[in-house]
Amino acid sequence: MKKHLKIYIFLILLLVFIAACSSSKIIRTSKSETAASSAKIFKREAEVSYYAEKFNGRKTANGTTFSNSKLTAAHRTLPFKTKLKVTNIVNNKSVIVEVNDRGPQKTSRELDLSKRA
Repeated sequence: MKKHLKIYIFLILLLVFIAACSSSKIIRTSKSETAASSAKIFKREAEVSYYAEKFNGRKTANGTTFSNSKLTAAHRTLPFKTKLKVTNIVNNKSVIVEVNDRGPQKTSRELDLSKRA
């Protein structure tokens, strides 16, 4: 398992949705245009790990029940409900996960991912 963790280094595109900047002008846009323009994109290569099976069914930091079958992640500082696009640079597969917990405990890792992710 540790060998697999060392193999998996992920490129993380952090899509942080924040409120649009205020303006004295009133501009009408569609919802899709607003969402696209307010998204902040950061690229980062980092080492991540998976949750152990013993955490399945336990409460996460935001109060939800953890499930390894959902696409979720733990991050030390990102707000809960932040959506992240995580790409495995070994096989180039990507998934979108939602931050719902705090972690990982090991400081050399950026994220803890559910097994489904």
